[in-house]
Amino acid sequence: QVQLVESGGGLVQAGGSLRLSCAASGRSFSNYPMAWFRQAPGKEREFVAAITSGGAGTYYADSVKGRFTISRDNGKNTVYLQMNSLKPEDTAVYSCAAARTGIRRSWTSYDYWGQGTQVTVSS
Repeated sequence: QVQLVESGGGLVQAGGSLRLSCAASGRSFSNYPMAWFRQAPGKEREFVAAITSGGAGTYYADSVKGRFTISRDNGKNTVYLQMNSLKPEDTAVYSCAAARTGIRRSWTSYDYWGQGTQVTVSS
């Protein structure tokens, strides 16, 4: 019902910032809670942030709280992840996901996924 495409990744020095975008196509985008996950080579996929369908509620992993901000613009069918004060341990492929049901921190709870965008933070 929805297709997701991430963009905005790249190489940045520690302490720098990046903004990721996830553009959605398909109908009923505004009905879906959205989340960002990340996965580094050899590691499990981990939850980063999530946002409710209307954008009023946000949730963050402890490791990124205070540094990352998730937001969405339902008029543009886009969800964002603003990443500030980046650390080398933030290096990963970041993927956005949409859920047909309520928000969960587990990646297994999400129904639609983008292909991901690489974020590399150098020290």
